[in-house]
Amino acid sequence: MPRKSFDGNIKQVSINLPTGGEIFKVTKQDLIDLVAKKAHLTKKAAKEAVNVFFDEVVNSLIKGDKVVISGFGTFYVSKVDDKSVVPFGNEGLRQVVKGHKVINFRVGKPLRKKIW
Repeated sequence: MPRKSFDGNIKQVSINLPTGGEIFKVTKQDLIDLVAKKAHLTKKAAKEAVNVFFDEVVNSLIKGDKVVISGFGTFYVSKVDDKSVVPFGNEGLRQVVKGHKVINFRVGKPLRKKIW
């Protein structure tokens, strides 16, 4: 089977942070602006750095590798087996959901301590 590859089309990355009842969304452009400012890079260089980071994370997950970011967390792919689902009270509509892969994230201890 040919190996899948990532086409680099991540347009928005949403990070929802609960703070005082409000939810703020950080977009990919917000991350690019932040990297440019903090690392003293041009926006073009910061955009390239952010895109390379996301491309490498996605390509690693496509290969089935774990992505461990120390102090932040771990992204990994797991397989969900076939399962039978029945709508509540209607046995006649039983369906089988095919097995598939899902992306999981396990938060790291330092981040968990800061959030919780």
